Amino acid sequence: MPSYSIGQAAQLLAVSSETVRRWADGGRLGMERDGAGKRVIEGVALARFARERGAGLHAVPEDDVSTSVRNAFVGIVTAVRVDDVAAQVEVQSGPHRLVSLVTREAVEELALDVGVTVTARVKSTSVHIDVP
Repeated sequence: MPSYSIGQAAQLLAVSSETVRRWADGGRLGMERDGAGKRVIEGVALARFARERGAGLHAVPEDDVSTSVRNAFVGIVTAVRVDDVAAQVEVQSGPHRLVSLVTREAVEELALDVGVTVTARVKSTSVHIDVP
């Protein structure tokens, strides 16, 4: 079973090492000592913590839309690039940056502009996973 150092956990959770230490010291994140006496986090415990924490990072959409899309990210539009037909819209949702290619007409109809709160819904038939 893998275990992670404080620094590795911080990188995976997109926070500082000091934040991970505070969580451990406050009892929110369980840590153990390895054979060398260094503090480590078991992989299963880190995965559970990441899932619990992730559930609270993104606001839940407050709409009554019925959809089959399970992945909804409430965020703020940070950039809009429009040409004659298409547009690229960037959304920051917590630590995640999402980029969507839509039509110019959609940008105009939805009044998308920097600073607007939106819900990005993601449905994919192909997800690639890399292991370092």
